[in-house]
Formats: sequence, structure tokens, C-alpha cells
Amino acid sequence: MGLGLRSLFGTKVRVVGVVLLVLAASVGGAYTLGVIGAPTVTGVDNEFGSVSENETVVHTDLVLENPNPVGADLNGLTVDYAVSMNGVRMASGGKEGVSVGSGTSRLPFETTMRNDRIPAWWVTHVRNGETSEVVVDAEVRSSLLDRSVAIPQERTVETDIIGEFRSTEDRPVEADHPLVSDPVLIVRETDAQWGNVTDETTPIDTQFVVYNPKTTPYAVTEVGYEITMNGVRVGNGSTDREYVVPGKSRRTVRAETAIDNDRLDEWWVTHLRNDQTTDLRIDFYAKVRISEGTTVRVPMDELTYETTIETDMFGNKNASGDATASGENGTETSGAATPTPTEDPESADGGSESSTPTSTPTETPTGNTTTEDDELFALEARR
Repeated sequence: MGLGLRSLFGTKVRVVGVVLLVLAASVGGAYTLGVIGAPTVTGVDNEFGSVSENETVVHTDLVLENPNPVGADLNGLTVDYAVSMNGVRMASGGKEGVSVGSGTSRLPFETTMRNDRIPAWWVTHVRNGETSEVVVDAEVRSSLLDRSVAIPQERTVETDIIGEFRSTEDRPVEADHPLVSDPVLIVRETDAQWGNVTDETTPIDTQFVVYNPKTTPYAVTEVGYEITMNGVRVGNGSTDREYVVPGKSRRTVRAETAIDNDRLDEWWVTHLRNDQTTDLRIDFYAKVRISEGTTVRVPMDELTYETTIETDMFGNKNASGDATASGENGTETSGAATPTPTEDPESADGGSESSTPTSTPTETPTGNTTTEDDELFALEARR
């Protein structure tokens, strides 16, 4: 009897073992043959983390869907990840031997960005008509199945930094000096456009149509400026050209202001700490010769230009209710509508001049999953 039971149970154990082996072989074979399917990327979530003087942390979660009834823990499964903005590679890397559970899994990464590379992106943003194409490429590759699945995500980020500078509003310039009555000049129009952007500087070509309400001529001998972004001084200087404005006439005074691109990494820190929001301010002053030997420095407070720049690089500020965006693959625009200057009916000696900035064609972003020493981000898996 005892021998019979042992034989019976021994047979059952062997049968169960054979069944398990058959099931495992069936699942493995189906997976290998692609009958069940390989894990795929269904989403990519990015958000900025801590930011220091030199580095910015970006947290990334890859959302993976494994259709198999069992988890995949295979050396042949690789996840590649890349982010670019206007063709400037912002992050790239990958992880081999990924362990993916059955169903939906999240694979976390942490990227460290070098802030001193921010100027390279800024140059492309301005050259591209204040537009950045943010491209996120994620791909899962299986060497066992000899197949790969990629899900690219694209988002357009636009700004309008200098649009509101254009105005036809009359603004008085007051010297507050005992030798002359105010206003000494009246600014009839203002306009601005981006100059020839280089790796070192971002010029803003400004012009002012000024009217002299007096009968005697005045000479504008200098126009100075200071540009700040969230309190960080990113540019200052002055013109060296003299403009004579006859009495009861107007002239166009031009001044080239410029942003020092080397200061933009310092600004970037404040931009992120302020929830991707920047208060840009341009202050002007003028030196006016009101008589022979008498030149006064005039603060042009009425011409102070202020605007707010907001970005939503990854399209997730709405999740916290901080800003408005149009979705993960949509377009985000920052800045107010640009007013259209109107012709001043007053006849002018020389007339007013205005110009319209020309948008440059959009660059095609390119992703690259190979890590190099000179890239903006270095990627490593969060532990």
C-alpha cells in the first residue's frame, strides 16, 4: 500500500513537472516567436528636478506595457532614450537587461544637465523665430525577437520676447532740469527686432521715433540700456552715434542692445526656480545736449520695457495648475499678441522707419541615443 502511494505521488509529481516545463517552453517559445509580443513604450514623462548653479536634474519615467503573462527579465531587452531641442541633443542614453513585469511598468531615469550648455540651445531658439521643437524618442529593442518599437513625441514651445516693444503710444521724455522745460522730447513710436545672433551675443535692434516739441534743435548724443532677466543682468551698453533732432521735427534714433549669451546659464537657474517663468526688463537712458556745452542725462522711465516669458518644456505644468499649455504633443505659446504700428499723420522731417523681423525656417530636431562627452545631458538609471 505504502509503495503504491509513493509510486502514485511520484508519478503525479513527474506529470506536474512535465506540464510546467511544457507551459514554460510554450510561453518562452511564443515570446521568442513574437506570438505574444514584446514590451513596448507607451509613454514618456519628464519633469525638472533640483537645479544648482552648474547642473539641472531631470526626472524621466518610461511607461512600458508588457503584453506577456509573465515578466520579462532578459539580457536581450534594451531601452534607448533621447531628447533634443531644435536639433541640440538634451539627453540620451539607455539601459540593457531591463526587467519588465507583466502589464504596465515604469522605468525611472535621472539625467543631469550642464547649465553652461544652455546658450547653445538659446541661439537656436532665437534664430528659429523664438520657436523650439522638443523631441523625445524612446525605443524598446529585443535581440531575441529581432524587433524594435519606437514612440517619438514632439512638442512646440514658442515665445514672444520682444513683440510688445512695438508701440505707437506717445511717451514724454523729461529732463527735470532748470535750464529746459519738460518734455524735452516725445517718443512717438518704438520698434524692435532680433539682430544677427552669434554664439556670444543676442542683439536686439531697437529704434525710437522721437519728436522735438521745441523750436530749437536738440542732439541725442547717447542712448544707454540695461537688460535683466529675473534680476540677472544679461546685457548693458550704450550707443556712440549722435542724432540731431531739429525743432518741431522728428528723427529715428537707433540703438543696438545685446544679451550676453554667457550669462544665460545663470538666468536659466532662476527661470526653473521660478516655475519656468522669467520677468525680462530693459531700462533706457539718454544723454541730450540742450545747449552748447550743456548735456543732461535723461532717465527714459516711460520707455522701460517689461515682459513675462513662460515656458512648458515637457508639457506638464498643467498637471500642477501652474500654467496653460495645449498638451503633450501640442503647441505652447508665451507672450501677448503683437500690436501693429500705425502711420503717424504728422508730417515729419525724414519720417519714421519701421521694420518687421523675418522668421527663419524651423530646424529639424534629431535624436541620438549614443552617449558622448560633449552632450548636454549624461543619463544614468535612478536606483
